[in-house]
Amino acid sequence: MQAITVQDREAGIGGLALRDIPYPHAAENDVVVRVHAAGFTPGELEWPGTWTDRAGHDRTASVPGHEVSGVVVELGYGTTGLSVGQRVFGLTDWTRNGSLAEYTAVEARNLAPLPADVDHITAAALPISGLTAWQGLFDHARLTTGQTALIHGVAGGVGSLAVQLAREVGAGVIGTGRASDRDTALALGVHTFLDLQADKLEDAGEVDVVFDMIGGEILDRSTALVRAGGTLVTIAQPPTVQPENGRSVFFVVEPDRDRLADLARRLRDGRLKPIVGAVRPLAEAPAAFAPERRTAGKTIIRVAED
Repeated sequence: MQAITVQDREAGIGGLALRDIPYPHAAENDVVVRVHAAGFTPGELEWPGTWTDRAGHDRTASVPGHEVSGVVVELGYGTTGLSVGQRVFGLTDWTRNGSLAEYTAVEARNLAPLPADVDHITAAALPISGLTAWQGLFDHARLTTGQTALIHGVAGGVGSLAVQLAREVGAGVIGTGRASDRDTALALGVHTFLDLQADKLEDAGEVDVVFDMIGGEILDRSTALVRAGGTLVTIAQPPTVQPENGRSVFFVVEPDRDRLADLARRLRDGRLKPIVGAVRPLAEAPAAFAPERRTAGKTIIRVAED
């Protein structure tokens, strides 16, 4: 089969190429998925799991991409809950070959059934961003009706879904981004938009929740905006400055089949819509990693036609 692989850690994006690799083995409790569409995170080549397995052993050459939508074609020993021919979507393991391939082996528990009326391109944009947005807002920050959330990077994959989820529970939303993100942010339903290049972040005032996807100086300055009892949540880096009377949480998204199914229902009902940007064929995936090729919205790799 064909897959995008990276064979040299030092080569970075330049080491990505479409190559022939062996068909994956379905281990115990695995399924093999015929990939129809896949998503990736631009910084994946810097993740330790891209280069090592769970035991810390080198696993190059590796296949990046950890969001998948496709069809089950094989079950591993002991696998239950899914069947051959079933449409599925979800996350591949951080320390195993990923989704930028014609086929990938995935733990069955990391996948959820995909409704027949949800296309694979849209589904591939949902797993990491949707689960991250939900877990950040509700599992970690415990956002509730009537509270106010400051969400950084509202036009991005995680931020755009976080705005929609926060609005749905009746929370006020202040969104940040660049000037070019303003129209997107307002269309998503933010109550106030701050241009981080022109406006003062401190104008946001005190909020119950800060959800950060940026890190660095923005993360440090955001701690002062958390009101007493509030929470700062970040996926960028562990905070170096703590809220004076609140708490901070740094987390990495975790697979959750039930939550994926819930997100798919929201998508079907029109209550949730990921922003899909460019859609490229598998052969163009290496170029899609390059910073100068990135576009607004989530870039999705089309591997097979529906």
